[in-house]
Amino acid sequence: MCVHVGRNTPPSEFDKMLIDTVDCGDCAELLGKLPEDCVDLTVTSPPYGALRDYKGFQFDYKEIAQQLFRVTKQGGVVVWVVGDETIGGSESLTSFKQAIYFVEECRFRLHDTMFYRKAGFQFPFPNRYHQVIEYMFVFSQGAPKTFNPLVDRKNKWTGPTSGRLKREKDGTQTRRNHFARQEYGKRENIWEYLTGRGNSTNDDFAFQHPAIFPEGLARDHILSWSNPGDLVLDPFSGSGTTLKMAKALGRHWLGFDISEEYCELSRRRVNSISVPLIVSG
Repeated sequence: MCVHVGRNTPPSEFDKMLIDTVDCGDCAELLGKLPEDCVDLTVTSPPYGALRDYKGFQFDYKEIAQQLFRVTKQGGVVVWVVGDETIGGSESLTSFKQAIYFVEECRFRLHDTMFYRKAGFQFPFPNRYHQVIEYMFVFSQGAPKTFNPLVDRKNKWTGPTSGRLKREKDGTQTRRNHFARQEYGKRENIWEYLTGRGNSTNDDFAFQHPAIFPEGLARDHILSWSNPGDLVLDPFSGSGTTLKMAKALGRHWLGFDISEEYCELSRRRVNSISVPLIVSG
């Protein structure tokens, strides 16, 4: 059962000396050193079972979930990007087990179950359809305090529209008023990105990490759920994608990884951003 863990680090010690850094160590232990209610947004992708070799390191998602609940501000958001491995012909359901634990045991709200669709060629399976999606669970501490919707979905029809019929709860239909449809509408919750070299990032050296997600994915979540000056955390910083995009978008950032090699990789990518490229959506 998740409970609020006692604060291990006094708030006075959590200042700018502890943010905008990449720290090497076990992420559960490092999270335990943060004060309560200090993180605005977490965008992270934990290891997917045995789908990739992460230098042999393992993690306990339950302990991580507990600590994330403790350090996330009221109204803060955790974006948990995860997929399932297939064992003996059956998917592991790890993604769903983790989501249920976040909600039922840690009291997060599951604000949205989003999907990340990997465009382009995917390794084919002989006995099932191509696997092209991963889950992006959006957890929140209460109602999200920030939502900056991305309005980049081109509408098929624009301009004035005639009244439309709406089906009511009792089965009857009523006609809606006329309204003007804009050229672009709010994005849906399935996000598609090209992956691989030249697509996920132009930082060729980032592919020293076995599993990076697209910079666009991190960018879009950071724009959606945070504002300039907020603190963005990635407890599995890996190649540093989330941290790089947080800095580029004018947010503070903090990353953890148990591998010193990956910590150096994250620092190198973050250092490639000298000044914020964008400070608002």
